[in-house]
Parts: sequence; structure tokens; C-alpha cells
Amino acid sequence: MKNVFAPGCALMLYKPYLAERLSEILSQNLEAMDLLLTCCRYEPKVESNTEVLNVCPGCDKRFGNDYVNITTISLWEILAASDFFPFPDYGGRVMSILDACPTREKVVVHEAIRTLLGKMNITVMEPEKTGTRSTCCGDSFFGLIPVEEVKKQMRKRTAEMPHEDVVVYCISCIKSVHIGGKTPHYLVDLLFGEDTFPGTFEPDEWHGQLDEYISRH
Repeated sequence: MKNVFAPGCALMLYKPYLAERLSEILSQNLEAMDLLLTCCRYEPKVESNTEVLNVCPGCDKRFGNDYVNITTISLWEILAASDFFPFPDYGGRVMSILDACPTREKVVVHEAIRTLLGKMNITVMEPEKTGTRSTCCGDSFFGLIPVEEVKKQMRKRTAEMPHEDVVVYCISCIKSVHIGGKTPHYLVDLLFGEDTFPGTFEPDEWHGQLDEYISRH
């Protein structure tokens, strides 16, 4: 089976240098693997029986469900089982967690992410709606209801987080938690000891930026 690494369009827009660092670490410690930069909305030009290693929850779902002869595994599962990644130590810092809706049924992903947070000495304060009971950050409503209603949903979901600091593993969730008035911590940033910044966060502007990037990839 051939393996490829798909960092996802959103990470390539957010911090492409972290995508490159992840690719290097994986290739050095597992096996040399190609970068897959084709957006998951388009059929990937990969060999049959390829396993796509994903960062983005949406990519994991689309690559796994929409295309034949492709299997997927999340970066989080790989790192949770690894002994090669130099995890930072956050000294027991408390954070809530917002599970991404594309992973709602993937308990293995939820467990892997919490294993990673444990490896980084982060104490998780779970919201009431978490794991398989988690609800959308609000972003999936974009294009279905007016933007101000989308932002209202984002504020509603963020208010359910029991702590000011919120771990997310989807770039769009960064935007939602920021709009909701709390502090997002993107899991890739946490792995490398970096701060998370919202960047372009207004839903119209963010989706326009994302769609423009996707159209080129």
C-alpha cells in the first residue's frame, strides 16, 4: 500500500510551513511519502490502494467516502501511536475541546486527539456535547442561512465550551471560536508550540479565500 500525506487546503492557507514540517517529520520517521495537494473535492490522482494521511477532518471524510480504492487515516492516529514526535509540555494547562463535525462518528479520532493532549500535558475540560454527541461549530451553516445567523450559531456553540481556551482541529473551527469570543488553540499549533491566530475570520471572506484556493488545486 502506498501512503500520501494530505495537509488540506485550509492548513496550506493558514500555515503552509507547518504542513511542510509535518511532511518532513513523517517522511523521516515512517517512510518517504508524497504530498497530496489536490483538494478533496476533486478526485485525487493517486494509485489504487493508496492510504491518505489527513490533517483536515473534512478531507478525511471525503477521501474516505467519495473515492474508490482509497483508505484514510488521520494524522492524530499516527502521532498518538508514535514514539518519535517531540511533544511540548503545557504543564497541565486546562482547555476545552470542540470536536469537528466530520469526525462525529469516528471515536478512534476522538480518542487519538485526547491521547495527544495527554502527551502534551493538557488537561481537557469536556463540554456537555462532545465526541459523538458534538455539534457543529456553526460554519457548516454557511451558504444555507444568512451570515449573521451563521455567526449567531458560532457564538451559541462557543458559549457551550466550559473554558476560555478551546482546542480545535479544524481551521474553520478556529474562526468560529474566535467569533464566539473565546480563544482557539489549533492542534497543529499546539504540537509545535505556536500561537493560534484567526486570520481571515468573517465567514464571507474566509469562504471566498478558501474557494479561490480550492479552485486552483
